[in-house]
Amino acid sequence: MFRTFLKVNDRCPACAEDLSHHQADDAPAYFVILIVGHIVVPIVLAVETAYAPPYWVHFSLWPALTLILAIGLLQPIKGAIVGWQWAGRMHGFDDVPDNGGMGVRKAT
Repeated sequence: MFRTFLKVNDRCPACAEDLSHHQADDAPAYFVILIVGHIVVPIVLAVETAYAPPYWVHFSLWPALTLILAIGLLQPIKGAIVGWQWAGRMHGFDDVPDNGGMGVRKAT
């Protein structure tokens, strides 16, 4: 589905579906922030409460874990959002024009 790390192909290599009109925009980044935050923050609090490690341990562990999780989740979440747009027939994946993006469909 991707030609580079986050650039979606214009066409699906498996079925030739046109993907050029997807509008994932900033949604993948917001979902990644939400998910990674809900994973990392409880772990940080649990480690601090149970072990009280020195600050250098915190400074070495949590930024690395946050970056690994964020980079690892960004592409699958973007693919899921493009797939969700396709499944919901949103943003040009349907045959009905969307009246210039105003949210009101033209009668056919």
